[in-house]
Amino acid sequence: MLEIRPSCEHCNKKLPYNSIQAMICSFECTYCTTCAQKLFKNICPNCTGNLTPRPIRPSYHIDKHPAATTVIFDPKDLKITHQQFSDYGHIPPEKR
Repeated sequence: MLEIRPSCEHCNKKLPYNSIQAMICSFECTYCTTCAQKLFKNICPNCTGNLTPRPIRPSYHIDKHPAATTVIFDPKDLKITHQQFSDYGHIPPEKR
C-alpha cells in the first residue's frame, strides 16, 4: 500500500491524500507537479525513474489506511539534477 506522503520533497508544498498535484516514482519519492514536470522533467532526482501521477486513495479508506504524516523535505541540487537529465533524459524510462 502506498504511503501517500504529505508534501513535495523539493519545495515542501502540501500534497494531501486527495491531491491531483502529486507525482511519484516507483520508490514513492513524492513531488508536486510543478517540481516534477518543470524542474525534474518527470525524472526522479533520487533514482532516475519516471515520475507519474500519484493515485488518489478514496476518502472512505483514509480512516482505516491513513496517509503518511512524516514530511520528507530534501531540496535537490539542480546542477546535479540537470546532469541527470543529460545522462538519462534521452533514455525511455523502461530502458533506464
